[in-house]
Amino acid sequence: MRTTRALAVSATAVATLGLAAPVALAWNSPSNIVASPSVVARGGQLTITVDGCPQGGHATSNAFAKTTLSPINDSRGTSKGVATINQTATPGSYDITVNCTGKGSLTKPAAFTVIGGVQGGLGGSNSSGATPTDMAIGGGLVALALIGGGVFWMRRRSENKF
Repeated sequence: MRTTRALAVSATAVATLGLAAPVALAWNSPSNIVASPSVVARGGQLTITVDGCPQGGHATSNAFAKTTLSPINDSRGTSKGVATINQTATPGSYDITVNCTGKGSLTKPAAFTVIGGVQGGLGGSNSSGATPTDMAIGGGLVALALIGGGVFWMRRRSENKF
């Protein structure tokens, strides 16, 4: 019985080592690009983290200038950089291409999305003031309130005489 257990444990250990070997070889090139936040406005900052890039390198995209990636201390082959999104970037998804020193390059399609700005002030309104339709609706509501208030007041006044 003990021999069977020992044989099963040995087989499991060998299988685990056999499956882990390809993962260890994958670290010879950049393996993962993470852009945070995944949605950013024009002029915002984007943090780029790359696994399998122990000596640093640079990242490029159509939405930002070439950005330097620096190794992170106490990590095993991870580099990081901060990119500023161009003010002229159009809204949409963008790819990131990373070139690691001595390790090659990797592209992540649709790594992040640039959103357009909103028109601020006055609740995002596009008009410069009240339109004639707005004035008519507002005037009608005020008139209706005055009539309703007058009727209520007159009715209450007549009830007090009894």
